Amino acid sequence: MALLEIKGLTVKFGGLTAVDDLDMTVTEGTIHSIIGPNGAGKTTVFNAITGIVKPHSGSILLNGIDVTRLKPYRIIEFGVSRTFQSVVVFKYLTVLENLYVGYHSVLKLNLLEEFLPKKRKIATWEMYCKALQIADFLGLKSRLLSYAGSIPYMSQKLVEIGRALMSDPKIILLDEPAAGLTDTETEQMKEIIRHIKEKMKITVLLVEHDMRVVMSLSDMVSVMDFGKKISEGRPEVVRNDKEVIKAYLGENEYA
Repeated sequence: MALLEIKGLTVKFGGLTAVDDLDMTVTEGTIHSIIGPNGAGKTTVFNAITGIVKPHSGSILLNGIDVTRLKPYRIIEFGVSRTFQSVVVFKYLTVLENLYVGYHSVLKLNLLEEFLPKKRKIATWEMYCKALQIADFLGLKSRLLSYAGSIPYMSQKLVEIGRALMSDPKIILLDEPAAGLTDTETEQMKEIIRHIKEKMKITVLLVEHDMRVVMSLSDMVSVMDFGKKISEGRPEVVRNDKEVIKAYLGENEYA
């Protein structure tokens, strides 16, 4: 079943076409990766999906509903969350408080209920329990009261993922989650991404330059170059595509 459908997506910045007539379908319950050289348009696709940039043309559908022109705060209500290429945490908030930030789209309190102690207490307790569950899943329980800016880089990446998971997404967009990690940390990150799909039943759309991560995790891979999709298929098919080897992987790699 198609969870995310991108049809004819074109994004322009002045005279530069960052994404050029892109078609892509992400199937529910899969890990779908987008790869390509720097400047290929991968992060721009993420920004278009989440409403940060508006397309010049084309459409984006979530469960068949067109969300192309919606504001970011509305798109998250349709079950989309994301992380960023550069780690974004609130450094002077605790890990727990950072997780709370991701719960805002789930927290359904109107203005009147904000002044009702019982309602507010129930909502706060539910948010706290959700944060504990996510922290336990990511191995962050021992760091909940630490300031996010004081913890190791890998843990900061996990805080960002945890904040995205707090909104109960149907699909999570991970932008280079393995960037800057050691080999050991990369293996840990791979397991977390796999568990997000298998244990949390969340579809993953992944942008990643580490081909070890992409080829070992992905159910489907789309390859972009200069804003266009040049190849798509299962990892074993894409790694042997001559156009992909020429544009990105290198003539001798994965031959």
